[in-house]
Amino acid sequence: MTAKKPSPIPFETALAELEGLVEQLEQGALSLEESLQRFERGVALVRTCQTHLQLAEQKVEQLTGRESELQISSFSETAG
Repeated sequence: MTAKKPSPIPFETALAELEGLVEQLEQGALSLEESLQRFERGVALVRTCQTHLQLAEQKVEQLTGRESELQISSFSETAG
């Protein structure tokens, strides 16, 4: 499964904008058209965030040399 390249918007920026959109929608003061526009933008931002997260997960898998589930070990086990 190959993830798409992330859009130019950084993950943190996309997430902050998404949080702002959710807040606006929760207030319920927008017209139907404004709500739909913000919802549409939110969907695009969610996809951007998902892409960033998928790429980060792939990088972690590459760095750890594991393609399957990561195993947790305590510091004392690795410090020997």
